[in-house]
Order: sequence, then structure tokens, then C-alpha cells
Amino acid sequence: MHGSKNDNERLAKKIARSGFSSRRVAEEYISEGRVKVNGNKVTNLSFKVKHKDKIFIDGRLIPKEEKLRLWKFNKPRGLITSHNDERGRKTVFQVLPSKLPRVVSVGRLDLNSEGLLLLTNDGNFKRKLELPSAKILRSYLVRARGLIDEKKLSRLRIGMIISGINYRPMKVDVIKQNKSNVWLSVGIIEGKNREIRLTFEQIGLQVNRLIRTSFGPVELGNLPKGEVEEIDANIFYQSK
Repeated sequence: MHGSKNDNERLAKKIARSGFSSRRVAEEYISEGRVKVNGNKVTNLSFKVKHKDKIFIDGRLIPKEEKLRLWKFNKPRGLITSHNDERGRKTVFQVLPSKLPRVVSVGRLDLNSEGLLLLTNDGNFKRKLELPSAKILRSYLVRARGLIDEKKLSRLRIGMIISGINYRPMKVDVIKQNKSNVWLSVGIIEGKNREIRLTFEQIGLQVNRLIRTSFGPVELGNLPKGEVEEIDANIFYQSK
């Protein structure tokens, strides 16, 4: 899948394969007239390139297509999963080891969420893992303020619509309930923005800790907080 010397490949896809940016961002670069192929400006999103073509973005030659690489990172709370934050908050990418190449995150974890975040050097691979059609299960440990009962659990398990957005059924099991908080294991397929927090609010539970423990076949395991570890990207193909 990755690393094939494809001729007649869409320009944005080629840029994403190089690890320079995601495919979506590459399309923005093309539309804005910032991309040249063999010295000629290209603004057509359907434009196709050959392996030997030289592609420049803002005058900078994009990297040669690299071998697909994948890392897991144990994200601490308080970091933004973004390359830039308009409010100046610290980002995940500012704390990664300098030896890492340019990477993009597979999905996001919000500011107050923690745990497993996947990073890759391939924007196209990132996009494939994020697509709902990939049906990749994300698992979490969730602590929430409030009391749980079967009625509330069933609402999460059958799915719900909030502000016109359809949230798919979740896998939910109670781990421990005490007087004010409950710990649950939660599994979701799609991972919409703030999905767990919003659906829990809908049933009267306030999430106060959210830890992603796995993404498909990749487990957080005992990776220390703030540490990054390279793993074999083929794990996603071996698991099918």
C-alpha cells in the first residue's frame, strides 16, 4: 500500500504520502497556488504526477516518499492535539522528541483527555484510519461524576442524536461506582468531536477523566505518560 512508486497519482495524495502534510491540507496548498510541479504552478486538484516529478510547496521541495512509520504516544492532559493553537497553548507536537520526523496525529484527544495517541509520517495512512468506514474501535477508561443505572447505560448502548448529530451505539461497562463518581470502560467506533463527554452529559454524567487505552489493535500498555514509542504500522493489516 505504501511506498509503491505509483505513476499517475493525484498530486494531493502524493504530497500526503511524502509526510509533508495531510491530504486535505495539500489540497488547500494546491488551490491557493502554492504548489509547483517541475517548475509549473498547479491549481487543479485532479492533476496527476509521476514518481520522477519534482514537487515544490512554497519553493520547498517535498521529501521523498518515506517508508510508512507509526508511533504511539501517551498524551498527558493539558496539551492540544494541533500543530498550532491560536490561543498559544502548548501542543502535543511541541513536546515530542526532536529526532522524530514531521508527524501528524491519527484523530485527536482534546485538551483534558489523555492516553493513547497515534502518530504517523503519512497523511494518507492517517486519513484511512480515521474514516468511519474503517470501523476501528477506540477504547477508553472514563471517570464521571454522577450515578449510573441500566436506563442510562441503555441510552449509550443504543446511540443518540444531540443537536442533529447522530452518535452511534457505544460499548459501555461499569467498572466501579462510588458515592459521587463512576468508572466505566467505553468503546466507540467513530470518535466524533467530544463524543463521550457530550453523550455522557446527555444522561446526567459529567466526565472528569478520560483515558484512551487502545486504538484498534494498538494498546497503550505500560507506556509512561509523555513518552513515545515506534510500532509496526502493519499491525493494522495483520489484525484484519
